[in-house]
Amino acid sequence: MKATLILANGSVFSGTSIGSTSDRICEMVFNTSMTGYQEILTDPSYAGQGIVMSYPLIGNYGVNSVDNESGRPWAEAFVVRHLSPMGSNFRCEDTLDSYLKKHNITGIEGVDTRALTKILRSQGSMNGMITCAEHFNVAEIMEKLKAYRVEGTVERVSRKEPEDCPAYGEEKYKVAMMDYGVKQNMIECLRRRGCHVTVFPATTPAETVLSGGFDGVMLSNGPGDPADNVGIIAEVKKLYESNIPLFAVCLGHQLMALATGAKTGRLAYGHRGGNHPVRDLEAKRVFITSQNHGYMVLADSVDPAVAEVSHINVNDGTCEGLRYKRPNCFTTQFHPEASPGPQDTEYLFDRFIASMGGDK
Repeated sequence: MKATLILANGSVFSGTSIGSTSDRICEMVFNTSMTGYQEILTDPSYAGQGIVMSYPLIGNYGVNSVDNESGRPWAEAFVVRHLSPMGSNFRCEDTLDSYLKKHNITGIEGVDTRALTKILRSQGSMNGMITCAEHFNVAEIMEKLKAYRVEGTVERVSRKEPEDCPAYGEEKYKVAMMDYGVKQNMIECLRRRGCHVTVFPATTPAETVLSGGFDGVMLSNGPGDPADNVGIIAEVKKLYESNIPLFAVCLGHQLMALATGAKTGRLAYGHRGGNHPVRDLEAKRVFITSQNHGYMVLADSVDPAVAEVSHINVNDGTCEGLRYKRPNCFTTQFHPEASPGPQDTEYLFDRFIASMGGDK
């Protein structure tokens, strides 16, 4: 079946329908990862967005039941150059096309994703619509695209009730994880280090967390504009003002910055992929990182009496991490848990363990 992608700038791409045939409007973003499409689809940070995979062959190893980063896919749409009709891997349980259909994700293949990525990179991420209709009114679609906005996503992707995740092996620490759209491997990285992780809904009051006897708190990744989360920011400020060790990633990093008086801004086209170089200023080393964000902390808005920039993006110089003057508090914009992507920066979990007292 024919499918068409219409962008908010008027560009039109024709291709073949994959996944669901429902019309879908979303914010179109691109990801440069060569593998890990299942982890990408199930990353809650993609809620409200359609993903353009810049690598041309997707789906070649199929999907399985263990690589999910959350209980379901959150991406609205999926755009590829070529979708492999079968998965060739000993872990393969189904094809990617069947997976998209099962979860009602609208997709299109046969698109020149190189040209599409160049548009999004030069003009910025923009809204788009995928439709399988033979005839459509472009002017009407443009009005719908103009009106669409990604909002209310943190509450949508977060757990509704607390969930306990026991440590693997001997329990050494109790960690509270604030679920703004947490990826499963972030929890797993802590469990493998002897942490019993209690995952809390995004809107949980700080008092509930601080009275729970936890050794440390993590603020997770998540979707959308960080400045929209006014109530959550107020609770993060209370956590910051306590003495509990804190480690925040991606959206959590941005929320912490906003809670301490800094500002955030929108990136033109975001950082999404598993090949982003980041310089650790203290270690004087560059690490290749996994990233997925469309907003950034504005480095010049950070009060030097509160925090200092600890990591910068080698490509564009944007802030990728903050080290706070308050003891045992640091944050990163990139994803140390990867999935997909390199595991170079898992050392930050060890730093968090050390902030809680080190190995027991």
